[in-house]
Amino acid sequence: MDSILPLLSDPTAWAALATLIVMEVVLGIDNLIFISILTNKLPADQQDRARRIGIGLALVLRLGLLGTVAYIVALTQPVFAVFGKGFSWRDLILIGGGLFLLWKATKEIHRTMEPEPEDKGLGKAATLGFATAIGQILVLDLVFSIDSIITAVGMTEHVPIMVVAVIVAVTVMLLAANPLSRFIAANPTVVMLALGFLIMIGMTLIAEGFGAHVSKGYIYTAMAFSAGVEGLNMLTRRRRRKRAAADPASARR
Repeated sequence: MDSILPLLSDPTAWAALATLIVMEVVLGIDNLIFISILTNKLPADQQDRARRIGIGLALVLRLGLLGTVAYIVALTQPVFAVFGKGFSWRDLILIGGGLFLLWKATKEIHRTMEPEPEDKGLGKAATLGFATAIGQILVLDLVFSIDSIITAVGMTEHVPIMVVAVIVAVTVMLLAANPLSRFIAANPTVVMLALGFLIMIGMTLIAEGFGAHVSKGYIYTAMAFSAGVEGLNMLTRRRRRKRAAADPASARR
């Protein structure tokens, strides 16, 4: 408590908290998109529980990693070198997580594009095992949690600020999970866009693992622009459907 009380009266600490909350929420978007797409492949009666477990695991991992901040920072130290390029455990985790995202997103794109009967496709979508889904969510939770905590360490040295920011960010994820999943399920074109986001995020993780820094601002600006274009497309389709319903004759022309 002695270390927390001075922070309450420190404007710099409040500014750091606000900035870190925004950063953690933004970083959590990647995690949430993956969880939403994956859990939508489960039977309807298991989806909500899987999302809660997946987001709960993200919180547990982040808080657990905060308890070992010194060790997490040490993960950035090179453990071996290849052709003069040093690789740390963090680099290997980011590369592995990026490859997993590329594999998963590409697999889902192939599944979406397969010219199979709709009822067969729906049957396949429900065959994803609950334990398999949770296992895949756990893998990406770990990758995003390590990236999130290292980002937090770089922004502030106060662990209480990190804890509050992580709890707030995960709470936002929990509140947004069901609406986002329903939105993705109701708009098939958004699924393809989200899978494209995951491929871009996977490539970014791999680039970061190899030491090529990619500004998050570029990534999220591209995502926001693409989402804006898709929003305009959805609005156009909705207006066409309304006009068709009001005047069926004009829709046939």
